Amino acid sequence: MAAVSIHPAVDGGVKPGKAGFAGATLKCRCKTDAVEVEIGSDCVHNHVCGCTKCWKPAGATFSQVAVVTSDKVKVTKNGGKLKVVNPDALIQRYACTGCGVHMHGPVVKPNHPFTGLTFIHTELGGNGWAAPTFAAFVSSVIEGGTDPSKMDGIRARLTELHLTPSDALSTGLMDFIATFTAKASGVLKG
Repeated sequence: MAAVSIHPAVDGGVKPGKAGFAGATLKCRCKTDAVEVEIGSDCVHNHVCGCTKCWKPAGATFSQVAVVTSDKVKVTKNGGKLKVVNPDALIQRYACTGCGVHMHGPVVKPNHPFTGLTFIHTELGGNGWAAPTFAAFVSSVIEGGTDPSKMDGIRARLTELHLTPSDALSTGLMDFIATFTAKASGVLKG
């Protein structure tokens, strides 16, 4: 069986992050007048994602996406080239109108557990970021055109890479969402 390709950043093995990593500048793929977004911290919840909304580099089955707090995100060059892909979506994905790369995606919906977080694609900012630790929305790659007969191989490869496959988010993030919801409804105090 041929090697299963997940994403160029993990296909050769998941690389550990650098201790004390303080962020980097994300750059779009335009040859001239590239959009640059400064990220002032390391990321958290780095993962590969099979959803059909996240930007993926050419040929990738999954995207690689993580989050930072929105106060650590600053567009520093050519921000006029950015446009929100879908203004009705929870994640306001700002894409470069030149190359199509998603540069940052803040969540601004009031009273949502992810409000104040911004989704980023760490491969746009070089090495050093916290390593990806799970795979989310794995079955969704079928919606993006992957042959369903390949799913066992994809899940096996994700497991081999220590990226636990899930059709939701990681258990820690799902617990965070449930806790937020329980507190907001008054079911859980504190």
